Amino acid sequence: MYWQTIKKSPESQQTCPNLSDYEQARASFSWNQVRQELIGLPNDQGLNIAYEAVERHALGPSRERVALRWLGKDGGVQDYSYGRLQELTNRFANVLESLGVDKGDKVFVLAERIPELYIAALGALKAGAVFCPLFSAFGPEPIAARLAIGQGKVLVTTERLYQRRKLATLRGALPDLKQVLLVRQEGERVDLPDTHDFHELLAVAAADFTIPPTDPEDLALLHFTSGTTGKPKGAVHVHAAVLVHYLTGKWVLDLRPDDIFWCTADPGWVTGTSYGIIAPLVNGVTNLMVEEEFEAERWYRILQEQRVNVWYTAPTAIRMLMKAGTERARGYDFSRLRLLASVGEPLNPEGVVWGQEAFGLPFHDDWWQTETGGIMISNYLCMDIKPGSMGRPLPGVEAAIARRTHLGGIELIEEPDQPGELALRVGWPALFRGYFQEDLRYRQCFADGWYLTGDLASRDRDGYYWFMGRADDVIKSAGHLIGPFEVESILMEHPAVAEAGVIGKPDPVAGEVVKAFVSLKTGFQPGEELRRELLALARKKLGPAVAPREIEFQASLPKTRSGKIMRRLLKAREWGLPEGDLSTLENVAETGQEADSDAKP
Repeated sequence: MYWQTIKKSPESQQTCPNLSDYEQARASFSWNQVRQELIGLPNDQGLNIAYEAVERHALGPSRERVALRWLGKDGGVQDYSYGRLQELTNRFANVLESLGVDKGDKVFVLAERIPELYIAALGALKAGAVFCPLFSAFGPEPIAARLAIGQGKVLVTTERLYQRRKLATLRGALPDLKQVLLVRQEGERVDLPDTHDFHELLAVAAADFTIPPTDPEDLALLHFTSGTTGKPKGAVHVHAAVLVHYLTGKWVLDLRPDDIFWCTADPGWVTGTSYGIIAPLVNGVTNLMVEEEFEAERWYRILQEQRVNVWYTAPTAIRMLMKAGTERARGYDFSRLRLLASVGEPLNPEGVVWGQEAFGLPFHDDWWQTETGGIMISNYLCMDIKPGSMGRPLPGVEAAIARRTHLGGIELIEEPDQPGELALRVGWPALFRGYFQEDLRYRQCFADGWYLTGDLASRDRDGYYWFMGRADDVIKSAGHLIGPFEVESILMEHPAVAEAGVIGKPDPVAGEVVKAFVSLKTGFQPGEELRRELLALARKKLGPAVAPREIEFQASLPKTRSGKIMRRLLKAREWGLPEGDLSTLENVAETGQEADSDAKP
């Protein structure tokens, strides 16, 4: 709350946003009205995500519009129109039927950003199967664990990943896995028993397919999210979730049919599925797929050459671009950009404002979870931005700040700027319908008609929400509740700091004191003088009760492969506690386990 509000005015907008009056939209909102904007299956046979993403465009005047544009590592470009995508996904749906895949069977896809991943995802949804993405940098054990928990019947992967992950050796422990389809690159043709060639099956499959009746409550997606300990949780979503994908694409990301859209999230994660596949296609845009990994100049060049209009990326990538220096962005033409948005974890205020320096536009942050299925709270084009804030709830979503009672219920906190647990009133279509085969764990997420997110936040007098941290991340020091994100954001104001992670350290008097772990930008060296500067900055901005007592410099901070700083891992190492589930750690070599040779920075 230390940064000046970024004021919006009609003159600052290139065009009138899709959501032009937030208050009016909230007052008149109806999920039934959103449903009327989609077309549904013919003859009132239900609602299917893939039909809304592909057929509703392929059967009309948008048939020849580019749906997917793939930028390969070798510099090649492949365009797939909505009509072509319809044919290919029809073929894959027929492939699944020929392999004995029934409604509700789980189709897992383990692949990098290649067109076949998108074809398999949408084709599986057409066939009534459940699409289950896997992150391509996972090692054999995380892959096997998720296949086992989710009872995967089909695995689509590449020949290279199948061999490098030694997946053939795991199949004996996966009795539900009946079929493996391999995507082969040119020159690959190894005789691998009990596998099928993806493209050979696709080539002989029929190009016509009739999507069977699909109830909006039929299972569609299974996304795994890791807990602090124990096995991964499988969050189940249904076809009705497409209403939220569509609406947030339209109102939060402001997507229009002529847009070029780029979501940098890997499709192995929920963001890469919800906003890298479904939301852009349902809204009829041209969706970029970029096979190559992050590199500042490459990304700037893509934004310029592909004339990107809307860009959805992660705080980790934004911090890496900031670390590379604003000067590297100069000289590129970003005039086609209309909206910059951030996803994955809260974006520090400095990152929001830096967008204006580098691109002439601020980043719009938002908040949601794997369990919510789509964006729940956001900063919108039509609203002023308070840097560091999550924004305001999506029309159709009611949010509140709550405290749990000892009787298992909740009390809502009405006073502004008071910390509590972020709660969402049940009723939006993308809310997860369960943790797969873990009903008790699922029921524990709800009380008195509210979904309890496990995130601590506050709400200011203007209705903006402010993230404090996960409930188990919040630091209790001498009677104060300290949110780590606020402390991290202040430390990042220093020009030397690239990233910061804050935890509570045991203290015999205060209970806990604040300790910060800091990694530095290129050109800066750790030392006592810099440590004193950072401590002084924090005390000045936060006060001595909230500022860190200790600062430890590290070359890099442990992060998940989706870019979130793993505070709980920093805390476990500091406190000498078990480190828990590490399958999503960016660099598993840090844990003493065998490093994944294909892990990306």
